[in-house]
Amino acid sequence: MGHHKQIGIASACLAVVFTVSACGAKADPRSEAASAGGGSFKACMVLDTGGVNDRSFNQTSYAGMVAANKANPGIDISYVPSNSQNDYLPNLNAMVAKKCDATVAVGGLMSSAVAQVAKANPASRFAEVDSASTAPNVYGLQYNTAQGAFLGGYLAAGMTKTGTVATFGGRNIPPVTTYMDGFWEGVQYYNAQNGKNVRVLGWNEKDPKAGTFAQSFTDQNKGKQITQTFAQQGADVVFPVAAGTGLGAGAAAAESGGKVAVIWVDTDGCVSAPQYCAYILTSVTKNLSGSVEKYLTEAAAGRFPTGSYIGTLANEGIGLAPFHEFASKVPQSLQDRLAAVRQGIVDGSIEITSPTQPKN
Repeated sequence: MGHHKQIGIASACLAVVFTVSACGAKADPRSEAASAGGGSFKACMVLDTGGVNDRSFNQTSYAGMVAANKANPGIDISYVPSNSQNDYLPNLNAMVAKKCDATVAVGGLMSSAVAQVAKANPASRFAEVDSASTAPNVYGLQYNTAQGAFLGGYLAAGMTKTGTVATFGGRNIPPVTTYMDGFWEGVQYYNAQNGKNVRVLGWNEKDPKAGTFAQSFTDQNKGKQITQTFAQQGADVVFPVAAGTGLGAGAAAAESGGKVAVIWVDTDGCVSAPQYCAYILTSVTKNLSGSVEKYLTEAAAGRFPTGSYIGTLANEGIGLAPFHEFASKVPQSLQDRLAAVRQGIVDGSIEITSPTQPKN
């Protein structure tokens, strides 16, 4: 399957997912789930901070749950939000008390809480987004985002007019820094292949303590401030790995009048944050919705997956979204090189060295 066809399919799937989610967003999704109740399989979800409409991993993970219910009304769905990390344990224990047949925990920050609750309740079943399996009754849903971000970094280096690009994270945790590693490596590879010296602000895989982090996944003002600082230092492509905080990067790009472009993460930004589509070069996507939907479908059929799933470029668990409004601005020669780089990652001729990327 060709490169352009693959990213198109990925975008289409995400568009369908977000259409489903957005349609239900006019009412409380919990009410929607309740109205679709009466099912024999009780699927529950514990969200991370940021809410169900965070335009990032919470929203996309829940969209997978909605899709599972739409395809199989026998799956009864519900979710509970987390306002802070202090809510993780109480929320997970509440799902056990509710006698959920399967509970999906969204976010790697919940890993220790999931491990604790799973150990105390071996008869309960869990899946966790952005974490490896931590117990026999926990299924890990992981994504090698360094692969997609490598393509994003290569693209950013090929598109910059200033010779400077940047990235920042919500927090210094592996689900974030794996993206940042890939982006940094992609820029280095572009430099080596093309005799360039594009700089990366905000992250260096070889010096991770010096990275830039907002310390939040919801603070849009902080994301805007960081992006504006990068722009003042010459960056004209910014890669925020910060969920809702990244919306601030979109706002900064809009205020720059197009001098700054953004590469979104997790979802196709032109679908999840359409107000900033004119400034979104592409998005490094991961198939959160598809993997959650598949897990719940299998679990509801009595086939609870075990171990860990790892989304990659090869299995289309990771990808690049279309260029949308930048389609005419990305030279065909650069698109062809991106396709070759993608193939090199898939066949192993291009090695990604991120120390936090998930391993099979």
